[in-house]
Amino acid sequence: MRVMAQMAMVMNLDKCIGCHTCSVTCKQAWTNRTGVEYMWWNNVETRPGQGYPRTYEDQERWQGGWELSKRGKLKLKAGSRLKNLLSIFSSPKMPSIQDYYEPWTYDYDTLLSSPLQEHTPVAQPHSLISGKPMKISWSANWDDDLGGSPKLTQNDPILKKVSEEIKLDFEKTFMFHLPRICEHCLNPSCAASCPSGAIYKRSEDGIVLVDQDKCRGWRKCVTGCPYKKIYFNHKTGKAEKCTFCFPRIEVGIPTICAETCVGRLRYIGLILYDADKVLEAASVEDDHDLLESQRAVFLDPNDPEVVRAAEAAGIQRDWITAAQRSPIWSLINKYRVALPLHPEYRTMPMVWYIPPLSPVVDAVAETGVDAEQVDTLFAAIESLRIPVEYLAELFSAGDPEPVAGVLRKLAAMRSYMRDINLGKEPQESIPAAVGMTGEEMYEMYRLLAIAAYDERYVIPPAHAETAHSLEELATECSLDYDGGPGMGGSGPFGEGSGGPVALAVENFHALKQRQTSDSIADPEDKSSRVNLLNWDGNGRPDGMFPTTGSPS
Repeated sequence: MRVMAQMAMVMNLDKCIGCHTCSVTCKQAWTNRTGVEYMWWNNVETRPGQGYPRTYEDQERWQGGWELSKRGKLKLKAGSRLKNLLSIFSSPKMPSIQDYYEPWTYDYDTLLSSPLQEHTPVAQPHSLISGKPMKISWSANWDDDLGGSPKLTQNDPILKKVSEEIKLDFEKTFMFHLPRICEHCLNPSCAASCPSGAIYKRSEDGIVLVDQDKCRGWRKCVTGCPYKKIYFNHKTGKAEKCTFCFPRIEVGIPTICAETCVGRLRYIGLILYDADKVLEAASVEDDHDLLESQRAVFLDPNDPEVVRAAEAAGIQRDWITAAQRSPIWSLINKYRVALPLHPEYRTMPMVWYIPPLSPVVDAVAETGVDAEQVDTLFAAIESLRIPVEYLAELFSAGDPEPVAGVLRKLAAMRSYMRDINLGKEPQESIPAAVGMTGEEMYEMYRLLAIAAYDERYVIPPAHAETAHSLEELATECSLDYDGGPGMGGSGPFGEGSGGPVALAVENFHALKQRQTSDSIADPEDKSSRVNLLNWDGNGRPDGMFPTTGSPS
């Protein structure tokens, strides 16, 4: 038994309202530089829908993740190492900018400078790549904007796998939101795909990172990642991805997406696992067995034998205590209500999800009966067409039983807690029907419904004795500013290959100026601008107000 620690996340989809706050704060913190305009390390998808990049789940097309060979051995779906090396200068199995979307801004100058006229002027969209006017036809949350229209959902790779009956009755079903970040897998196919060894998994907390100095821009990692959560920065020629906000994690605070989540649906914690079992668990023959095989890799942090093995492996005592308090262990293995996203990719993902129950309750309420009566809810879960089958294709490799089991537990919790909140005698038969005790169901309710901040986020800070090595790692992977390690310098290929530029693209005029400049692009009127940070508030500095004909 080789005990290792892994930071992991669980998201309760019942609480996600699709506000995209997590996406915006992530982008503002990590991807507000040139060359990353199209990157969304965190994005929220509307399901059913094509996802972002569109149809990324169609692995017959994109060839991401792992598959079993005829001899039962794991191999990259994109091909062997030899095949990857032979095609190292060409990686065609990756989304184009049309599959992500062509980033744009608006010509706000037209609105500000247009003269008075009969019709209101319109700010045209302009491409952030070419600077030319464009027609917007796709974006990162297009499915959300169109609310699951049949024109788009007919291309949903998951919907194509379920029965024809569900497709015919599609307008009668529901939609839900699915937030996604990098899965920080136990068996990452992106790392195995990288010819230069730039992608690695940190041994202390399992976070998967890209060493910007080692990355050579082969883009094999983009092909290898089945979740398409690795992006190529066209400015630096480097691969970039979600870092699980490791500078925040190291000091014991949650990721920016979790911290700013309006619905408080994210849980972060430490989990202990047996590294010697990962390959075996990912290699089980039947896809339906992958869920339980991954659960078997996780170790009970309260087991004295596991605690001794963890201490022998150099895991600090406070980290072991954090693993014992972890909401991740409780939701995945104790209450067994969290499920992995696409376990059939065999990457052993470490961002898990609690499937949504709300549409089931709404569907029952519309019939006019008691929507939270346990027998009614159980019957509805069994009879509803798309929730179980569609969710099963997302979270249990097509096996509906684990999803139905989770929904039954959530329904039982709702009925059990309603009696308690109404002052009635709790019915112990309700938790017993789903294999739980009343005490366990109440604890699960506290965690899912009213958990405090320090219950949702149990993140042990890094130790002082490891600070030096962690500082070196942070330097290798720093992506929060232009010109950082591995981010390139002024080169012979124009602005796209080089030096420090503005942190954000204000408008297409500024972009055009930077693209055509031979050096660091400065505003033409910079000398006449006033830096208010250096103004003491007294007098009127030159340039603060436009000059007029008479000095009044």
